[in-house]
Amino acid sequence: MIRTNLSTRPFYNERVVHVWLIALALAVVAGTAFNASRVIRYSRSDTRLATQASRDESRAGDLRKQAAALRASVDPRQVDFATADARQANDLIDRRTFSWTELFNRFETTLPDDVRITSVRPRVDRDRGIILSVTVSAKGVDDVSMFIDNLEETGAFANVRPTDEHIDDTGILLSTLEAEYIPSAGKPAGRSGARR
Repeated sequence: MIRTNLSTRPFYNERVVHVWLIALALAVVAGTAFNASRVIRYSRSDTRLATQASRDESRAGDLRKQAAALRASVDPRQVDFATADARQANDLIDRRTFSWTELFNRFETTLPDDVRITSVRPRVDRDRGIILSVTVSAKGVDDVSMFIDNLEETGAFANVRPTDEHIDDTGILLSTLEAEYIPSAGKPAGRSGARR
C-alpha cells in the first residue's frame, strides 16, 4: 500500500471547518441582533422614564406652589384655636373613660387600717398619662409607706412618691402622694392581702 500522496494538490476535508465558521457567524449575528434589540428597547424605556420624570418634577413644583399658597392663607390663630379645641376634647374623652369606681376599689384593697384618704385629684398629663394627687391622713410614716408599697404592688400605680408631709394639730400625719395611674394595668388585689 502506498502511503504518500502523489497528487499535486492534496485534498483537505474543509467541510467541518466551514460548519464551525457558519455556526460561529450565526451566533455572532444572533448576539448582535439580541444586543441591538435590547439597546432599542432600553433607549425607548429611558426616553419614556425621562419624560415621566420631567412630568413628575413639574407636578411636584406645582404642588409645592399650591402648598405654599395654602400655608400663606392659613391663619396661625385659627390653628392654635383648633389645637386648643382638640386638646380640650381629648381631655374630656380621657375624663369620661376614667373610672372612679375602679380607682376607689383599688384604694379599698390597698388601704392599711390606720390610713384614711382625704382627697383625690386626677389630672391628665400629655407625657405621663393620668397623674393622681392623693392626700391621706395616717398615724405615722410607716402606715403611709405601707400604703405606697401596696399601691405599687398592684401594677396600676407607678412612681408613687410623697410631695408634701406635715403633722396637724392633733398629731395626725397628713401626706400628699403623687402617682402615675394606669387603669388597665393589674387587677385589684384581694382585701385580705392589702391589710397587713
